[in-house]
Amino acid sequence: MEEKPIFRVYVIVTVVTGAANVYAAVPDLLRPRWVLDNMAEVGVPRPWLPLLAILKGAGAAGLLLGLLGFRTAGFAGATELSLFFLGAIATHVRARVFHTIAFPGAYLALASASLALAMERRRTAGASPAR
Repeated sequence: MEEKPIFRVYVIVTVVTGAANVYAAVPDLLRPRWVLDNMAEVGVPRPWLPLLAILKGAGAAGLLLGLLGFRTAGFAGATELSLFFLGAIATHVRARVFHTIAFPGAYLALASASLALAMERRRTAGASPAR
């Protein structure tokens, strides 16, 4: 079976998205001053930080499982991260904090691209069932 270019792009984008979200989850756990300041500025309570880290990590884990063949987990991870970062953007807009909105915007772009590529992979795979 010949590997299609869309599969390579899907793998690359999904790996980058997963790694980026693991990278984003670590500061939520370590709580450096800049994270605390940013969260306060947009109105997110400090006790939410561990939950936010867990959500980012769970989304990354779902993406990895999707790459390992568990497509439903991949869809779930990409969908969760897309919704998470839509919420982050909405939080920035609500607080009228636009100078840092590019960060959740970039993560949303990655998550949305991962979701779109997973959907395209499923479409082009034909009748092969998702696990």
